[in-house]
Amino acid sequence: MNTLSNVKNQRGESMPHSILLNHDAYPEAKGTEKGESVKYIPDPSKQWYVFRATRGREDKASDYLVHDGTYTYIAKKYAEKTVGGKRKKTLRTLIPTLVFAYTSAEKADEYVNHTPALSYLSYYYNHFEHIEGHKNPPLIISDKEMDQFIKATCSQNEHILFVSPSQVHYRSGELVRIIEGPFQGVEGRIARVAGQQRVVVSLSKIGLVSTAYIPTAFIRKIEE
Repeated sequence: MNTLSNVKNQRGESMPHSILLNHDAYPEAKGTEKGESVKYIPDPSKQWYVFRATRGREDKASDYLVHDGTYTYIAKKYAEKTVGGKRKKTLRTLIPTLVFAYTSAEKADEYVNHTPALSYLSYYYNHFEHIEGHKNPPLIISDKEMDQFIKATCSQNEHILFVSPSQVHYRSGELVRIIEGPFQGVEGRIARVAGQQRVVVSLSKIGLVSTAYIPTAFIRKIEE
């Protein structure tokens, strides 16, 4: 798989409007130093760790990890910005400070605890679980959830939203699959967000991500 859409990220390059992600179609993670790229390759010894970088250093952290051979993903979206009196679209991090990395427990520990160059990087902890000493373990995201999160965000669509439960108004809350358009392949709950029909994907213990408006004709119900 290539790395996720905004993975280290094709800085400024748009993803195709319709993208079906599978284990061979993740966007590649691209670093900055020598143009190196890292592809997502399923590995039973690795998991999706969530790291927290100080604000504004997400890309720097991702570049370091990619240069070290680790696949990373940073969710981004386009947003308008005024530069020199003109409006232009720029890429912005969807969930500030978070870097998702597909790596082993040993490598994750090395990055957080034994790499001076990453002194600004820490784990995003799972505050709903405890391990010995009543400590919270690092948060790990399942492959299935990451697949849906990547599908929902890799288009970098300006209307993608990172939302809280209070901003989501479920009607039936049916589980659906989007079958057409830039979010084709996304599976989630149908809901009303910001006054529009959208599909909402859950990212465990972090929050919810909403697609842009989805026409009813683009939605198929999934039997649970």
